[in-house]
Amino acid sequence: MASYRRASLCCRFLVWLGLAVGISAASDQGDWWQRTVFYQIYPRSFMDSNNDGVGDLRGITARLEHLKDAGIGATWLSPIFLSPMVDFGYDITDYTVIQPEYGTMEDFEALVAEAKRLDIKIVLDFVPNHTSDQSDWFRRSVAREAPYTDYYVWHDGREDPTTESTNGTQRRLPPNNWPSVFYGSAWTFHPERGQYYLHQFTAQQPDLNFRNPAVVEELREVLRFWLRKGVAGFRIDAINHLFEAEGFPDEPESGTDTDPLSYGFTNHIYTKDLLECYDMVYQWRELLDEWTREYGGDTRIIMTEAYANITFTMRYYHSENDPPRPGSHMPFNFLLITDLSQTSTAPDFVHTINKWLTYMPRTGATANWVLGNHDQPRVGTRYGPERIDAMNTLLMTLPGIAVTYYGEEIGMVDNPDAGKAELEVETGKAFIAFSRDPERTPFQWDDTDNAGFCSGQVQPWLPVHPNYRQLNLAAQRRTERSHYKTYQRLVRLRAHETFRQGSVQLVPYSNDIIAYVRELADSDTFVVVINLAATAHTVDLLAVFPRLALELQVASSGSNSSHPTGAIVQSDRLTVDGYDGLVLRSIPLASRKNKFSLPVNLWAAAKDAAVIASIVIALGTGFYHFQHRFQRIADGGAKWLGGFKK
Repeated sequence: MASYRRASLCCRFLVWLGLAVGISAASDQGDWWQRTVFYQIYPRSFMDSNNDGVGDLRGITARLEHLKDAGIGATWLSPIFLSPMVDFGYDITDYTVIQPEYGTMEDFEALVAEAKRLDIKIVLDFVPNHTSDQSDWFRRSVAREAPYTDYYVWHDGREDPTTESTNGTQRRLPPNNWPSVFYGSAWTFHPERGQYYLHQFTAQQPDLNFRNPAVVEELREVLRFWLRKGVAGFRIDAINHLFEAEGFPDEPESGTDTDPLSYGFTNHIYTKDLLECYDMVYQWRELLDEWTREYGGDTRIIMTEAYANITFTMRYYHSENDPPRPGSHMPFNFLLITDLSQTSTAPDFVHTINKWLTYMPRTGATANWVLGNHDQPRVGTRYGPERIDAMNTLLMTLPGIAVTYYGEEIGMVDNPDAGKAELEVETGKAFIAFSRDPERTPFQWDDTDNAGFCSGQVQPWLPVHPNYRQLNLAAQRRTERSHYKTYQRLVRLRAHETFRQGSVQLVPYSNDIIAYVRELADSDTFVVVINLAATAHTVDLLAVFPRLALELQVASSGSNSSHPTGAIVQSDRLTVDGYDGLVLRSIPLASRKNKFSLPVNLWAAAKDAAVIASIVIALGTGFYHFQHRFQRIADGGAKWLGGFKK
């Protein structure tokens, strides 16, 4: 009977290897940026240190201990530079001056010093596509003052054939049909200069001219300025908008949107994802790598934001040259935001996750997963508050890098009272702005007035979500089980070598259940099970992952789960509560010493699934012979291997 059970286990193992395809995690996960968890801070909303209702640098410094406590190793700050705040910092007046309401350069230097003490890296938001129209560069360009004359994209415009000239001057029209991302024409006429300027976003954000080498060098010097201040790298905003086609041709109509002022009216083949965008990233990567070589220290990194199709996005990793030119360390993966929703099924999730892993280059690339940011509804709003723990479980247990938006660790949700869609009419042109304020509300530190973000006598720049009396960090730190405690546990688990370096095999067990195994030779095996539905499901994990042990230990579970951490569950009849996210450890190596394990040389010979399938066929002469050979494995694997070679 004992030999039969061992043979059954071996058969399951062979079938699994023969039929399943696992995806390996990229690279050896050795550098700091591959090991850590990144955390985005929206400075206006994190912590107000001087009670003016606006978050600031001193507030961030005062709360860095929270990041350390959560297990965060790096944070990237949304723009902190001088700005008129038309787009809350993404319209920059001066790239090397701190916005006064956020503090001073001395405050920033103190932040970097404290972060260094806590072993937390600081990454800055770099916005190269455009500046503010209040920038000194733009004012000088308007005046045609050298060398700023062509720092921006200027055009005379087209003559209006429907009007007669007045005083010898023909009325001018925008150069082409390019629309702005934020609605309306991407061109605005500047009467002082007598030309149109390009702005792919708001009219207050004129696009820089990256075909001008002087502009390229100016921005290289901006990077050097902040590297001298000790930053660990840059998140580059709107990278795929840097270049436009020369000649400014009309873009083809999409046929899906009939409003010529809408961004969806055209296919953006001349204003987005041009090849020169990738080359600029490769140039900036070269600058950062040279800086690290010259000055030492840890790797300086590039993170890139580009809402583009997956083929285009993958080009940011590196060029297709031989040898390839390295590019972005982290081309942001927005698939969990753009391709999935509250109604998505387990097959949808598995397909979306595998999509990134499949398209990602096999070498020189590490996966990353972004669940939220300052432009998107929060996880609890997008997927439902009941799925917060499950989604954080997904984020922290997939191979690669995890990125958390501030507040997601405690399950903050959008505050609909913070902003609504508005219709503004300016100079006869409609401009529709959909507020992103609901996901930008102040962090909920405790249950005191204004959630501890600022004094109760001060009105914060955005209203705090009214649920802060119950949902806040202080309360979650006090309780035994909470979103925050689950998040902390997941971050700690993510440091395990299996999660950092192991392979992943994902299976949609049903429409509601996502299951995947994380494995690494000579290390623990984990299985993650996520229930997207409200109802509990009983699953047989051995049916899809035959190599799992019969008993599994709960390494992490949702804050409302019936499975406490450390509990033992059965892999062939596991009940998964509604909306639960479970991380289960197969029998640890220390517990396997007296159990059967395959010889190392057999495992090395059998890694390729196709080879194992052939072995199964070769051994198909009958159960008796298989059982007999398996007994020989238990007695001496090397001898059996020699017989097999015959």
